[in-house]
Amino acid sequence: MSADAADATEEIRGTAQGAVPVPLSVLDLVTVGAGRTATDALRTSVDIARLAEKRGFHRYWVAEHHSMPGVASSSPAVILAHLAAHTDRIRLGSGGVMLPNHAPLVIAEQFGTLEAMAPGRVDLGLGRAPGTDGATAAALRRTDRLNEGADDFPQQLAELIRFLDDDFPDGHPYGRIHAVPGPVQATSPGGVQSAHRPPVWLLGSSGFSARLAGTLGLPFAFAHHFSAQNTVPALDLYRDSFRPSAVLDAPYALIGVSALATDDEKEARRQVQAAALNMVRLRTGRPGLVPTPEEAEAYDFSPMEEEFVRSWNANVIHGTADEVRTGLDDLRKRTGADELMLTANAHGGDVRLRSYELIADAYGLPAA
Repeated sequence: MSADAADATEEIRGTAQGAVPVPLSVLDLVTVGAGRTATDALRTSVDIARLAEKRGFHRYWVAEHHSMPGVASSSPAVILAHLAAHTDRIRLGSGGVMLPNHAPLVIAEQFGTLEAMAPGRVDLGLGRAPGTDGATAAALRRTDRLNEGADDFPQQLAELIRFLDDDFPDGHPYGRIHAVPGPVQATSPGGVQSAHRPPVWLLGSSGFSARLAGTLGLPFAFAHHFSAQNTVPALDLYRDSFRPSAVLDAPYALIGVSALATDDEKEARRQVQAAALNMVRLRTGRPGLVPTPEEAEAYDFSPMEEEFVRSWNANVIHGTADEVRTGLDDLRKRTGADELMLTANAHGGDVRLRSYELIADAYGLPAA
């Protein structure tokens, strides 16, 4: 393996800290609770990123969502630039950018800019879903032919990687177009720009991206936090499909996990119930701000909603720090995941921040 390939693999794989057998990371949905503002949510994101860096979490990703009042992460690249200014070491990335919503050249330029801001610590995670409802996706893409965007994902991915590597073949219509900042600056007269570019990850909640990631030899991130029943089949498909590449000689899969630790088990149940009510409203076309636990306690759930909440909460690892650690350990053993990316869904930013601190303590992650 070349030195460049070895460096890329090291960026992907990371190192486990404390007593946890695999790296721990953070997925931030930048949730906005009732009575709070997007400014409050983004300030919480900075606080969590700083805590994650201090305590030895490997990476911090934000996810693209649109037209959801309770999720303030419509522009991952903008948020990542903000977080880069407030951190020094932790890897920052998208979990993910929804490729069909954007021109590949635009993404290459945005993440080339992020790489210039935070050299060697930027990840580019890509998904093929819209990250929103159909009408909003049509507004984003300026077309109502949404299936074409998803079907064209492999071609869009190949084009994006060409822009990132600046290696379109001779005669290609884009051969004279360069994503800047990017590798072209290193080969220009007097160029001193690093040719390094962010590693590409594929994200998924089914088998499509799992197979594609394996075939291309790319790292894979699976959305266990909202598609738990598909986790093991998708990871098996990824591993079975894997072909060694310039960046990975063996499969590497992380899973997103809903996990919330509190000082008191009862409080964890209250917070998780509020987050579940938020999902009920989202799934029934009534998206809003994340409700308070008090609002969730007073809400009259229908039998169908109660069944949804039971199913949803069954995949949220919550409770005291020790209970969450046990749940995470069991999940890792069951799935064989190489990394756990934790997302804490709760009304208040202070609760989310405390959750990551408690989990770090439970695993004996470094204090500084």
